[in-house]
Amino acid sequence: MTHTLVTMLGKSRESKDTGYRETTYRFPNGQEKQTAFFGLALSRYLSPDTTVILGTSGSQWGVLVEHLVGRDAEGSADVEARIQLLEAEADGVVDQALLDSVKPLMEQAVGCNVLPRLIPFGRDEEQQYDVLAALADAVPQGDVSFDLTHGFRHLGMVGFLSAFMLEQVRNLGVRDLWYGALDMTKGGVTPVLKLDGLVRVRRWMDALDRFDATGDYGVFVPLLIADGVPEDKANCLMDAAFCERTLNVRVAAQKIGTFLPLLDGSLSGASGLFQGRLAERLGWARDRSDLGEQQRLLARQYLERGDFVRAAMFGREALVTRVCAERGISTVDYSTARKSAIEAFEAELDEEKHPEERAIAYWTLTFLRNALAHGTRLPAPGRSKRRTPQRAAMLAAAGAMKDSGRLEREIRVSLDRFFL
Repeated sequence: MTHTLVTMLGKSRESKDTGYRETTYRFPNGQEKQTAFFGLALSRYLSPDTTVILGTSGSQWGVLVEHLVGRDAEGSADVEARIQLLEAEADGVVDQALLDSVKPLMEQAVGCNVLPRLIPFGRDEEQQYDVLAALADAVPQGDVSFDLTHGFRHLGMVGFLSAFMLEQVRNLGVRDLWYGALDMTKGGVTPVLKLDGLVRVRRWMDALDRFDATGDYGVFVPLLIADGVPEDKANCLMDAAFCERTLNVRVAAQKIGTFLPLLDGSLSGASGLFQGRLAERLGWARDRSDLGEQQRLLARQYLERGDFVRAAMFGREALVTRVCAERGISTVDYSTARKSAIEAFEAELDEEKHPEERAIAYWTLTFLRNALAHGTRLPAPGRSKRRTPQRAAMLAAAGAMKDSGRLEREIRVSLDRFFL
């Protein structure tokens, strides 16, 4: 797997020779490197396959090249290009052609493939998009590490966003985020911060967004394992996702129940920050004594994320389970008894033995479930002027299938009315 380091070059005049102030950078393993250019020290520390250097037309490109080649290279064949680069830097008009002309010098000094790339200052929305686009074009496949150190703090923020944009648009893996904390220098030593915590927090945020969109508990599994949760416990969420998607709610709840005790303690790392949010999303499975309530809660969750098919399917199952429970039928294994119970209940509805609102709720959700699950059109309600719960439900369901807002409302109201 190839590894790319992305670093940014700013503009500073603290030193006439190097631009930046020279310091000794101390890395997390105790290794120290003395330099004015943190990106160079980081490149030598990480030994990436490629180092991408991003800078504006006014960044200290010329100063960087002179620092790399040394003052003893004045007679080299590249001296004209270096002079042009220094002059362009002074006027703030460095272009990509100039950078390409000194690229071999930079590679020889750094010891790996170097891609110097111009970016705009990011003053407005369009320029910020251009920075992201330039970065996406420059970084090849593989893993990427980012140096977020920059005098223009907003470009450091753009770099942070870029890291996770590349994961999405290029399918790259963000390995590390780095920051040379010059403002924390003591005794001439500057600590180098490895911002792994920010990476993990961002991934948790993405995982929550993906779960809220899909309902797949599996998105949390690698994050939990990375923070020390035993694999067998974390993988219970993967199994639960499969069971839930195959409508096996009872086993899904059992799998989640195996994991839930871990949330009664304290999770480590970034997982601990999102522990409460995770517990909320798994809360439907805590009470395993009421299958109908579990199904109802799942229906509401799918309804909130706009998955009307699963909302209607879990909702209809919740009604059936409640009917069985009211008749004293065990819901552990009730395939035969379930059918008989529903047939008896529907006969009672036809005989108007139940409140009208409850009958309308049952038939509405039944019609919607059938239409959504099978992709079929609802039957016409007929021309009879007599109002019956079934006719009212059919009209309500037919109207709901034409409008997403009304569909959401009919499913929600039907659930609420039936479970009153």
